[in-house]
Amino acid sequence: MPTGANSKKKYTYVWVSAVILVFGIFAVYEITKRLKEGTVVEKDRMNMGFQQKQVGFILNNGKKRKVPAFSFLNQDSVLVTDKDYLGKVYVVEFFFTTCPTICPVMTKNLVSLQNTFQNDEGFGVASFTINPRYDTPSVLNNYAKKYNIVDKDWHLLTGDRDEIYNLAQEGFYIVANEVEDAPGGFEHSGMFALVDKNGYIRSRQDEHGNPLIYYRGTVTEEQGVNAEGEPQQITILKEDIKKLLAE
Repeated sequence: MPTGANSKKKYTYVWVSAVILVFGIFAVYEITKRLKEGTVVEKDRMNMGFQQKQVGFILNNGKKRKVPAFSFLNQDSVLVTDKDYLGKVYVVEFFFTTCPTICPVMTKNLVSLQNTFQNDEGFGVASFTINPRYDTPSVLNNYAKKYNIVDKDWHLLTGDRDEIYNLAQEGFYIVANEVEDAPGGFEHSGMFALVDKNGYIRSRQDEHGNPLIYYRGTVTEEQGVNAEGEPQQITILKEDIKKLLAE
């Protein structure tokens, strides 16, 4: 027969277990509710560690990283350089028109940005093709029509292959390679870079000052989260664009 002390300890364990059970049921209910509402993606998953709204600079050896000089033809066969973007906040991507996987989603997300900032002349997009041999200005022009790309400051850019790859890999540290076994023959990350009015690469920072660096372009706001469990980052990208436009 249990002693008084053991009996009290037993009841304490039962009480604690009951509290844990009730709390667990409530937690599961709240998580399920937020998953249905989509709020768990933004408030719990995406912004875990990135709840701070500061849009900081990306540093390389203590220096602010700036977009290197570039010069390419756009979808209208007009020469566009990095200087054409000075004074604008813009998003950079590396894509190709025949991409069978992530590029259509990336373009849809950029169209969403275009529509959000359609009345702001200080916003732009720079889309660099990683398959310039096929993606000529006329091909890019047809692509723009297909996806309703109408912003005059959204340039689909093509030119020398090595220059584009160097810009991606050395300028932005973004993956861009021709890989025979990759879908469509090219490998790329699907990430967006954010650039401020002075040509500096910017990014949201966490509470410790660590940058997100790039924004995931392969998951839409409507999806919330993809099959791999990766949350969308278009909402916070829009927030950060607004902050840079206000600077």
